Amino acid sequence: MAIRDEIQSIIDKNDVVLFMKGTPEFPRCGFSGQVVQILNYLGVPYEPVNCLASEEMRQGIKDFSDWPTIPQLYVKGEFIGGCDIAREMFQSGELAAHFAGKGIACKQPTKA
Repeated sequence: MAIRDEIQSIIDKNDVVLFMKGTPEFPRCGFSGQVVQILNYLGVPYEPVNCLASEEMRQGIKDFSDWPTIPQLYVKGEFIGGCDIAREMFQSGELAAHFAGKGIACKQPTKA
């Protein structure tokens, strides 16, 4: 299976996918770790994909999305963005609303 097909298959089979460096238990970069913390805080189930496991996946996801950095968050097949976008959407409440709008259960963040 070509890497592009593999990536598409992962995205198609899971409501929320996080292409990241490392694993949720051991993120290998701070940006991946931040997105993991956000998703865990919201209680959203997601499929993590360790892009460091293969150079093909690491480059493949960048080519797939035409986005130069990892992590990359996908919701119901839609590319949301990387760490900065996810963090900004989380802080504004937009990310929780987006999950809810897509039928994905999540905790609503409390306003500080």
